[in-house]
Amino acid sequence: MERGSRRSGVTVGALMLAIGLAMLVLARASAQVVVLLAAAGLIVAGAGRLLGVREPGPWRARWLDVVLGVGLLAAGGIAALWHTAPLRVLAWVLAGMLVASGLAAVVQALRAPSVPHVDDALGPIPGSERVAGVLGGTASVVVGVLVLFWPRLSLAVFALVVGFWLTFAGLGTLLGALRGHRTARRRTLSDDGAPGNRAPGRTPTLARPPARSQLAMVRSGLALLLALALAAATVAVHNLDLRDEPDSFYTAPLAVPGEPGRLVRAEPMPADRVPDGLRGWRILYTSTSGGGEPTVVSGTVLAPPVGTPPARAENGGGADDGAPGGVSTAMPVISVAHGTTGIIPRCAPSLADDPFADGAGAALEQIVTEGWVGVTSDYVGLGTPGPHGYLVGPDAAHDVLDATRAARELEGLELSGQTVVWGHSQGGHGALWTGMLAPEYAPELDLLGVAAFAPAADLYPLAQGVRATTGGKLVSAYIAASWTRYYPGFELSELVAPGYVGLVHRIEGHCFNGANALGAFAIASQL
Repeated sequence: MERGSRRSGVTVGALMLAIGLAMLVLARASAQVVVLLAAAGLIVAGAGRLLGVREPGPWRARWLDVVLGVGLLAAGGIAALWHTAPLRVLAWVLAGMLVASGLAAVVQALRAPSVPHVDDALGPIPGSERVAGVLGGTASVVVGVLVLFWPRLSLAVFALVVGFWLTFAGLGTLLGALRGHRTARRRTLSDDGAPGNRAPGRTPTLARPPARSQLAMVRSGLALLLALALAAATVAVHNLDLRDEPDSFYTAPLAVPGEPGRLVRAEPMPADRVPDGLRGWRILYTSTSGGGEPTVVSGTVLAPPVGTPPARAENGGGADDGAPGGVSTAMPVISVAHGTTGIIPRCAPSLADDPFADGAGAALEQIVTEGWVGVTSDYVGLGTPGPHGYLVGPDAAHDVLDATRAARELEGLELSGQTVVWGHSQGGHGALWTGMLAPEYAPELDLLGVAAFAPAADLYPLAQGVRATTGGKLVSAYIAASWTRYYPGFELSELVAPGYVGLVHRIEGHCFNGANALGAFAIASQL
């Protein structure tokens, strides 16, 4: 480097380092402070590129530094003038900066010689630093692409990413400038005592210390490994789902009973999906939608071991004067209306590795052990073909009541007409609807009571209250996607803000529980 360039490098490097550290310290500051610091850092970095403070070399593409410098100045100017820009815009600026910087580093490294080369300013350039440039540049490109998958970065994350970039880029620029100063001085003193005059045929022995070159390669390699790990995690978050697809059990036969609440088929559940000592079945049965159309629904039944005495309700349930000895062996039913699991067929609770561990069903094992039979409807569209009417009360009520009816046809079980409905969240909403419709829809059932935990009862105020939370955005996406398929007059593009329809469709394909829930929440965070 020339003396002026070295001084500029020290100044630019120190400013970038200072701004980067400030952003790391003030990551939780106000949006205006963070954006203005980022703008200042980008402007300084762009100016440094235009001033040529990067280490020179015959292989460096000067035009690339100019293009990148102008781009950084433009990004900084936009951020400074448009300090109220939404996070999506800032994320795109950040992604562009990381990708452009990374590509520039890769191009410059590939233009460098692959063998040690004597540079006029710095002496031999080890090949390991060429590798370090490629690795570091690739890491920057990968991180930049990842930002595009998370466009609604929180302000704190934006500050941390830009802060780290400015800190490390500034430190590299500063050290490079200081190293260039020391190298120039050593060259001057080594040229036969004649400052500024190199003796003919002399090649200064100014090779960079191998340890430092190797350290740069290791540092860049670790950065690339971290970036690839983040990329793998992003792919897993967006695509991981270990749940089974519905098999032939969930496909209705050509001929099914015409009335609701009839058992179509049943089969014992695998032992590893049933709590120890209990008996479990998955069932397929008939029901009707809220509009009266016939449907086929799946569900599960959990029963205590043979010989377990039935539970006795407070009103004398369990006593039956017509039974031998005056005591009935018929068991009462705890009908579980499950909470949100998703809105597509593979999100059915009966397909989960642990079908009885969700929401209100979490205590089902203990309840069944005490002489109840647990019946859980998957709801139409979960397990069986959809659409699933998410938070459509009449559909859920009919599915819950008809599951109890169908369970009475299972061989080896004797169920009484006594039923308690128990639901949480979406299931709480369904449980309340079940209590309202049971007297008319299933009068033969003796509904002892309804327990609704955190029911999604008043949907509009509920949606307004949780719309800013990630969970609220996820539920809102489920409602929008489900209702546009369930109600013919709705169009998703009319319910969702422009640019977010694709995200809603992606959330629609994720279940709310199990490993897939992480992806659902991650995508919902970008709404």
